[in-house]
Amino acid sequence: MLTPDTPPSPQPILPEWRIEPGLTDYPRALATMEARAAAIADGTAGELVWLVEHPPLYTAGTSADPAELLDPRFPVYPAGRGGRYTYHGPGQRVGYLMLNLAQRGRDVRCFVHAVEQWVIRALARLEVKAFSVPERIGIWTRDGGQEAKIGAIGVRVRRWVTFHGFSVNLSPDLTHFGGIVPCGLPEFPVTSLEQLGRDARQESFDAALLLEFPTLLASLTASRENPLEGCPRTD
Repeated sequence: MLTPDTPPSPQPILPEWRIEPGLTDYPRALATMEARAAAIADGTAGELVWLVEHPPLYTAGTSADPAELLDPRFPVYPAGRGGRYTYHGPGQRVGYLMLNLAQRGRDVRCFVHAVEQWVIRALARLEVKAFSVPERIGIWTRDGGQEAKIGAIGVRVRRWVTFHGFSVNLSPDLTHFGGIVPCGLPEFPVTSLEQLGRDARQESFDAALLLEFPTLLASLTASRENPLEGCPRTD
């Protein structure tokens, strides 16, 4: 905890914000993340928030169960992140976060919580009431009265630099999720902003993310400066 005699910590430089046009191949995305994360850890590159859209594919996290790959109708890639099987494809916004937790608080749990709350607040700007569930990582909402997953989170941290990140369903073909058990939770459906009748344009969601990005950084700063007080609330 800071005291009157504690010198202020130097503030990290704001991350680069990059929106990739078109569809990004997953191997290229993975190689770009790996290289950038290594450069950040070496001090030769700055942090990066990279927003992309992929062609249809499935990724397998480190806890993926082969029995949950029901129909490999699209390419399947090992991701190296936490979690199980996830679908990516057109109409879904994927955010890759390469942030230096050595400068923003060495707390992976608080980082994941901060990312969840950031995405939830961005969705609220588009009139989607989303929420997190402690025993189920990801972003949830209600569709027709039933809990449904609208976003996934999967991260990896190496040398205190994060990579991978989140995905949010704007207007994907939801039948494409039928090839997997999404995140190992067969009892819950997936939904999208389009299915909920909300603004599903990428530019609208990207703008909402950017507007709420200071809340993510503030949450990480609070965690760094008050490590004994737990993850700060941003709701």
